[in-house]
Parts: sequence; C-alpha cells; structure tokens
Amino acid sequence: MALKSKVSSLSGDSSSSSTLYPSASLVTSSAASSPLSSLFPVSMQPAGFSTTLFTAVVPQKHQKVDEHDCVHGWLETMKASSPPRKEHLNDNNLDEASFSATKALYYNWMEEHPSALDKLEDIAKEAEKKQVAVFLDYDGTLSPIVEDPDQAYMSDEMRSTIRKVATYFPTAIITGRRRDKVYDFVQLAELYYAGSHGMDIMGPAEGCNGVKANGFKDKNNMGNDIVFFQPASEFLAIMDKVYKELIIKVKDVEGAKVEHNKFCVTVHFRCVKEENWSTLAEIVQTVLQKYPDLSLIQGRKVLEFRPAIEWHKGKALEFLLKSLGLENTSDVLPLYIGDDRTDEDAFNILRDRGIGYSILVSTVAKATSASYSLRDPSEVMIFLQGLVNWRALQDGNLPNGCAHIFGH
Repeated sequence: MALKSKVSSLSGDSSSSSTLYPSASLVTSSAASSPLSSLFPVSMQPAGFSTTLFTAVVPQKHQKVDEHDCVHGWLETMKASSPPRKEHLNDNNLDEASFSATKALYYNWMEEHPSALDKLEDIAKEAEKKQVAVFLDYDGTLSPIVEDPDQAYMSDEMRSTIRKVATYFPTAIITGRRRDKVYDFVQLAELYYAGSHGMDIMGPAEGCNGVKANGFKDKNNMGNDIVFFQPASEFLAIMDKVYKELIIKVKDVEGAKVEHNKFCVTVHFRCVKEENWSTLAEIVQTVLQKYPDLSLIQGRKVLEFRPAIEWHKGKALEFLLKSLGLENTSDVLPLYIGDDRTDEDAFNILRDRGIGYSILVSTVAKATSASYSLRDPSEVMIFLQGLVNWRALQDGNLPNGCAHIFGH
C-alpha cells in the first residue's frame, strides 16, 4: 500500500545447511532435537525518505465509547497479552495439575507455531540465492523484559550477534521505543532503526550490507550521513503535552511509569499492583478523551498514546522493504522476529503477502499470525547465529567453533 506523510516538510545447498550451528550449552531441548543443532555457537532534525515511495498516511481519529467498557476492554486485552509469571512453563510455584495443563497447552500451540530453531534448515533452503532481510523488535526479543524500561540492556554477546547479522543481511530494528533510546542500547551504526512503531526511521546513508535506502540524506550529531522518515512529525508538540500531563496525573499511582517515546507516550503497568490497574487505566482514558487526534493501543503491560494515523510496525516494514529496493517477492526473503502484540501488524503483512517468515518470541501459547516461535532472547540469539553461519558457509567462510559434520 502506498503511503506518504501528511507533513509537507517531509519531502521529506540444504545438505550443507545442516552444519551451521556451533555447539553450546545455550541450546534448548527444542534446539537439541533439531537436525541443525550441531551448528549453534558456544537528537536529530526531521528529514525524509523519498516521498515518491508512498502516497498518503490516513488519519484515524478515535471515536468516543462508553468509558467503563473501554477501560475494561483495555485491561482484559492487556492481561491476555501479558500473562503473569506463574503461567510460565519454568515456574516452580505452579501446582502439578496447573503445570501439566499449561505445558500441554503450550506444546499443542507449538504444533501450529513450531520452533524456528527446528525450522532453520527449511528457511535456509528457501533463502538460497535470495536476499534475506532481517527485522527485529527490541524489548523481549533482543533484551529481556525488565521492570524498569530504562534498564533493558542487551548483552554484549547479543550485540556481537546483531553486528554479524548486519554483515550479511540488511538489518533493521522496529520498536515502540524512542529511536535514539534504542540506538543507545544497541550502539550499532550499521543498522536501520524504526522507533515509535516506525514513525521515526533512520539508517546509514551508505546502506547496510550493500543495500541502500532510496531517500534524502542528513547528518547525525556525529557527522555521519543518514536518511530519515518521520510520517508523524506534526504530532511532536502534542506528544510533549500528553507526556507532561500524564506525569502529573499518575504520580499518586504507586509503580506507574510514563515513558516519552517521541511520537508515542507509553504508560507502564508492570510495577503497578493489579488491583490498581483500573485506576491507572481510567486516568489514561480521561487524558485520551482530550486529544481526538490520538489513539491508544495495548501492549505487554502498557497502554500507549499514538498519533491517530494509519501507521504501525507493519507499515514500517513495508516502507523499509520498498525504500531499500527489496519489494520484489521472488528474490527477497524477509524475516521478522518480535514478542509483542504490536508486532502482529508486521506478521500480518508477511502473511498477507505470502513472503518471508514471522517468528513470535513467547513462553506461553497466544493468538498470533506468526509462522514460527522462539521462547526468549537467548533462543533468538541462537537462531540468528545459525542464520549467520549458514550464510558464512555459503560464502565459504564458516566461523571457527562451528561443527562441519552433522552430529558433531
């Protein structure tokens, strides 16, 4: 679908693939049973990508509904997408019957959404002679979910893995976070970053693994050439106002945290007692009704204010594929990995187009459009390491520490 900013200023061989995984203690029972298990290893001014790529970002103002029903709906959806810790399969506090039931539900779910670790050989077969492009969420995908969002650091090993991924494939991180915040966490200039659910996109002008974005250039505060796309720049002042108002209104709700993500404002429920969720949600509802040009979405223990335009992670994925010249479905294989309800928009794009693979990161069964699953960031890292080693093997440059013969 063609999209363009409303803002005028934004003129702005399968046998060889079974040798890809280096051995490591990180391999889970799922990975260990895989035929490939031997391969696992032990602030900037607004500018724009080319506006010829898209035609219109559609405003979508929210409509007033019954406030009680609205708050109840938010909380029910949030609870469903944010299962409590006791539902995790590895929690020792579950009684035997509950554990067995939860385990059975999860493994039945995995028959429909099998582990991507077990499916890498199939993915590698399809990827032969194609340009693979990798798209990643951040929180819960590259870093663990933590109580304090400011402490969601990725490990050095994960950073090293992402650097290697970007050496072989065009790579982008699509997150609800502020773009500059997630960049501070990742610290890899060779990636593309889509912050605020894709409403703030930036990447290196020289491209990633030889693939360049078709767009206007600017410079970051270090003097490096970059390209931008910000389809909601007119909302910056409104988001600042919402953030300041929420900070004041939630101060008496213990554990509540408000995060300014530039083009989104996020209210975190993770550290709020569940009996106080409705109080916090009612505050959110009251503020939302004052801003008809904003909409609200639910995530994993968050409610988030966004500009009411038809733009989300799926649109960001489409935009990046097109701007990078990777929209030809016959020779491109996009991979998208994410853990959140907001990633479903990107999963749906790949499903509807019948291209690539979407992978949900989850330890519990949940409704999803994803093809495959991974349990946690450690499995994401193992999968990405396997992907890198497959490509390195194709290039005759398999890293040291990888098994060269199946079964080693």
